[in-house]
Amino acid sequence: MLVGPPGAGKTTVGRLVAARLGLPFRDTDDDIVTATGKTIPELFFDDGEEAFRALESDAVRRALGEHAGVLSLGGGAVLDPGTRALLLGHRVVFLAVGLAAATKRVGMSAARPVLALNPRAQLQLLLEARLPLYREVASLEVATDGKPPEQIVEEILAVR
Repeated sequence: MLVGPPGAGKTTVGRLVAARLGLPFRDTDDDIVTATGKTIPELFFDDGEEAFRALESDAVRRALGEHAGVLSLGGGAVLDPGTRALLLGHRVVFLAVGLAAATKRVGMSAARPVLALNPRAQLQLLLEARLPLYREVASLEVATDGKPPEQIVEEILAVR
């Protein structure tokens, strides 16, 4: 299971880890889009962040019960105390990313609604606020700055 902020590489690295282990890959953000028929930005802007977070919590709960492979959680999934409790006892990898690297990876993307107004400032606040939560649920922390995805995969797989 992979957690981390926007731009950490959860989806990219998750797919590679799953392929290396011969396991299926699942992304809870994709589950939400499929279930609602709306993109993540549409959900944020049409229904609000609170409604999105409820959908996210449900998606994580379902995926943990149904999926026997590599799972990538949305960046804000750890905000929910119930989700954090569900993650205890699972192998959770926190993909850590610094502000400069995350800003470069995320850019000015409208696909990241929590960063829509001032991406760099919002990302800095998000990283500071969520860091303790990511670390609370993680059994392994891997720094991703300046590393190609394949190297990150190797670091994850080296610790079993």
